[in-house]
Amino acid sequence: MYATMRAWLGKNIRWIAHVSALAPLVLLGFDALTDTLGANPIQEITLRTGKTALLLLISSLACTPFNTVFGFPPIIKVRRELGLYAFLYVCVHFLIFALIDYGLDTDLVYEAIFEKPYALVGFTALVLLLPLAVTSTKAWQKRLRKKWKSLHKLAYVVTGLAVVHYVWLVKSDYREPLAWGALVVVLLILRLSPVKRSILMVRSRIRTRRAQTVRSSLATSVVKSQN
Repeated sequence: MYATMRAWLGKNIRWIAHVSALAPLVLLGFDALTDTLGANPIQEITLRTGKTALLLLISSLACTPFNTVFGFPPIIKVRRELGLYAFLYVCVHFLIFALIDYGLDTDLVYEAIFEKPYALVGFTALVLLLPLAVTSTKAWQKRLRKKWKSLHKLAYVVTGLAVVHYVWLVKSDYREPLAWGALVVVLLILRLSPVKRSILMVRSRIRTRRAQTVRSSLATSVVKSQN
């Protein structure tokens, strides 16, 4: 059963990622059309797009550690898609801020960004995310070579800034944004070479024990059948 489910997930991982990433946007559009966004719809849209962007950023960063811990290579295939969807939600999040809140008045937007710390941090995250989105293709990966990996390590900086942006935005109950921040720290730790080697060593031992158990069971079955 487990092997069947694992194989199914591996085969369908891409469309699962696409559906999961687009679902919040579709739901948001439905709620807007049915006028069910609450008493402050602009605030609701802003919060929902921001939280979805953060979730997708963290999901993209979690792909490699997830594969390290659980040995599930297909998840690496959706890392880029999740990152690009995160960029989409960040852009929508910023457009709501600039277009709806400030009527796309560049002077007011500029003033708001540089007077409000949470807005400045969020805008910085958007600026840093832009080159990551642009260079996410295989063509850019070949063109930049080793520099590509160095550039895309900025994803952790962007996610950290997004967490800070969230903390400063809520102003009161910090538990949820700090929980996201703790998860980012865990993902960073799992990427450290000593930690990664230790995990791979444990996985290797587990596979060896499973193989020995299977061989032992087969040998026992053969003996019983002969008797």
